[in-house]
Amino acid sequence: MRLSTKSRYGLRALFDIAYNSGGAPAQIQDISRRQQISPRYLEQIFQTLKRAGILRSKRGPQGGYCLARKPDEITVLEILNATEQDVLLVNCGGTPLRKPRRQTECPFEGNCVTQTVWEEASTLINNLFAGMTLQTLCERGQAMGIERELTAG
Repeated sequence: MRLSTKSRYGLRALFDIAYNSGGAPAQIQDISRRQQISPRYLEQIFQTLKRAGILRSKRGPQGGYCLARKPDEITVLEILNATEQDVLLVNCGGTPLRKPRRQTECPFEGNCVTQTVWEEASTLINNLFAGMTLQTLCERGQAMGIERELTAG
């Protein structure tokens, strides 16, 4: 499994908002600078996250982006589901993080011992991502000593 930059950058940007905004709207240029992500690409990612109900935007001079819910209510799994088409360990069997658009039929379906390995691994990964929230990442950031740049609100 390899996550796209959309997922990796989206998670970093949402962490940034949760960690640095203090509840105030965060400016795209500030997130871009801190996370070293193109502002244009962030805008694209943020549109996806807004459609998924994870982010909200506010227009105007005091505008920007803010989380639609509290950091402890937004899981990594939810973010990955919003930003990835399919997140599978393998193309056959297993439990995807969400239902893939198309899954090819496997000639060994129901008769493949390795299929159980992929299913178990997918379940473990799903549980890990579902149990990890933006608040978890903020706590880790604080423990790592990542400096905060609180947004004036």
